[in-house]
Amino acid sequence: MEDTKTKDNGCLYVVATPIGHLDDITYRAVEVLKSCDLILCEDTRHSKRLFQNYSIETPLRSLHAHNEHQISKGLIERIKAGENMALVSDAGTPLISDPGFTLIELAHRQAVKIVPIPGPSAVITLLSVAGLPVQPFTFHGFIPPKQKQRVAFYEGLLPLDQTHVFYESSHRIVKSLIDLEAVFNDDTRVCVGRELTKRFEHIYSGNPAQVKTQIESDAQHQKGEFVVAVSGQTIAQKNVLDKSSQQLALSLKPLLPPKQAAAVVAEHCQVNKKQVYEFIISQGD
Repeated sequence: MEDTKTKDNGCLYVVATPIGHLDDITYRAVEVLKSCDLILCEDTRHSKRLFQNYSIETPLRSLHAHNEHQISKGLIERIKAGENMALVSDAGTPLISDPGFTLIELAHRQAVKIVPIPGPSAVITLLSVAGLPVQPFTFHGFIPPKQKQRVAFYEGLLPLDQTHVFYESSHRIVKSLIDLEAVFNDDTRVCVGRELTKRFEHIYSGNPAQVKTQIESDAQHQKGEFVVAVSGQTIAQKNVLDKSSQQLALSLKPLLPPKQAAAVVAEHCQVNKKQVYEFIISQGD
């Protein structure tokens, strides 16, 4: 393992672990986990299954949302005294939607060296096969669980001018897709990854109604962990609004809310919805 100690200080490694398939761990990650003095796990029982597969016998300690504020200071002091520690989550890259922020923030404030050991991430795994534009994209973690707040979240993404990615649970996936279909039109592209890298991995792709139908049709399709990506229609768009687009936008302005008017103009004239929306807003009342 590379020597990362500076004088008497140790190092904090942030180690990505598989999101499903055990073979997805890197050689470097295994080496680091074996060589550290302590591994900080979201759930030690969960992590033990992976570590036993690779004969990793390093001592473990739980670090989760309920104790990270209490124990992070003591862990940083131990690292500054010379110990090397590794932080892992239950699956994937730590901190993407997991505990650990308090520890990492304190490590930066205390000038502790932090070394990332890259690897799997459910977000990036889905985007790599989604067939959706990813420059830019926004990751939202888990979206609101209640229907009213979830609809408001979806409406807040309008106009849909980039790809948005979020996690959803198995017992809410159908309800979430029903709300998604109600908010977005048929030109919206959706890609859902279920149980990525695992035995029952499945990727669903289409417009909101098509994806909802695929998942709703079989109870087995509603089990597991889900990553959802949503993007606007991928069409060739003009860079600027021409006079006809502006005239249509102005004629619709007193008749429709700005977001709806922008959507109509964008679809009819094949121009950027965000540009239309900004043009309408700039015209004032």
